[in-house]
Amino acid sequence: MLNLTWEFKLEPTAEQVSEIEHILDVCRHVWNFALRERKDWLKSRKSPVNACSIVQEYILLADEPFPSYHVQAKRLTAAKAEYPALKTVNAQVLQQVLRKLDGAWESWRLKRSGLPRFKKPNRMRSFVFPQMLKNCIPLRPP
Repeated sequence: MLNLTWEFKLEPTAEQVSEIEHILDVCRHVWNFALRERKDWLKSRKSPVNACSIVQEYILLADEPFPSYHVQAKRLTAAKAEYPALKTVNAQVLQQVLRKLDGAWESWRLKRSGLPRFKKPNRMRSFVFPQMLKNCIPLRPP
């Protein structure tokens, strides 16, 4: 089977640049929140045998499930009611962010790479549309 790759250089307008930056910003916030959830779950399961920490304690329920991709995707859907900025980005794009984090977490767990890091504003530079729907990002002809 032969795979073809097409590469195009985009020249977005100022409006499109601001829309792309907004999508990247929301994706970064979703990544950071989901990673914080996973790290908090992990730290709540660690405790010295003979003492509790004086600095801080992570108190989560003992039967709280690990925040896997499926758990976090359900929480993302519920969070859209509370955070309207999540509604401005395609749901599949946000799900792909969670999938990428899940892959990075599994890679760390299997000791193939380091622990995933939080993303600063200029670190997350891409997003994925698994299905190209109509008007994903409004493009105008030049």
